[in-house]
Amino acid sequence: MAEKIVWQDRKRIIFGLPWTFTKYKLYEDKLIICTGFLNKKEEEVRLYRIMDNTLEKPLSQRIFGLGSIKVNSADKSTPIFYIEKVKNADTVRNKLSDLVEKERTKKRVSGREYMSADIDDDDDDDHMH
Repeated sequence: MAEKIVWQDRKRIIFGLPWTFTKYKLYEDKLIICTGFLNKKEEEVRLYRIMDNTLEKPLSQRIFGLGSIKVNSADKSTPIFYIEKVKNADTVRNKLSDLVEKERTKKRVSGREYMSADIDDDDDDDHMH
């Protein structure tokens, strides 16, 4: 059974037209970002790894009905990425947030998972004197 795409769009440039090679595909459990024409790259981010997102709508994008979403994730290869210059960015952000919450609940992921693994919180004395 093929996975259902919940939302998809392209990054847009001049006059809000989708003349770029960056494509976004949002599924119920992951986001795929495809970039490039000759050298293609496909980045996959599992939704439960997304920690938060911020909607950005500078005037230059709002004029064409576009917005960008800055996403912070616990993904090591893509800790911060953008869903850039897409139509209906408010709706996309809300859909993304809802799916992230659903996936985090389904996988029973809490914010604690994302605390730094470098923190040594055991009680033994590791410091040199």
